[in-house]
Amino acid sequence: MNRRMIALLGGVAAMAGTVAFAGTAEAASTPCGADAKACVQRSSNTAWLTDGAGNVTYGGVPITVGLPKYPTPLGKFHVQYKDIDHYSKQYNGPMPYSVFFTTTGVAFHQGSLKVKSHGCVHLSHAAAVTFYNSLHPGDVVEVVP
Repeated sequence: MNRRMIALLGGVAAMAGTVAFAGTAEAASTPCGADAKACVQRSSNTAWLTDGAGNVTYGGVPITVGLPKYPTPLGKFHVQYKDIDHYSKQYNGPMPYSVFFTTTGVAFHQGSLKVKSHGCVHLSHAAAVTFYNSLHPGDVVEVVP
């Protein structure tokens, strides 16, 4: 009985090590180019921050993106400006910790992870604060399918 228990525990430990390794390897890269400081993958509703050389520094974190009728645009962009306490007159609502990355008003900001946007990338409060503090005007943001 003891040998079986030891063998079972050894197998579980080996499997846990494999799972941890796989998770670590997956978290080490993004589907975006190495120059992207922020990466958004619409299909997986995930975003990352990197060091601008392809190394993940934060994430992947869950996000929501634009509705099909107002999709978050694909491509490479640059952070335009930031506004910690932005209020959208167009959509009559707060957009805390906004980091605008298009010239048409698309931004990362704190928002519902259950409701799609009019093109913006919604983040949890903690993720929005981290994106706000980490990204700066000129940084590359890439959005992939």
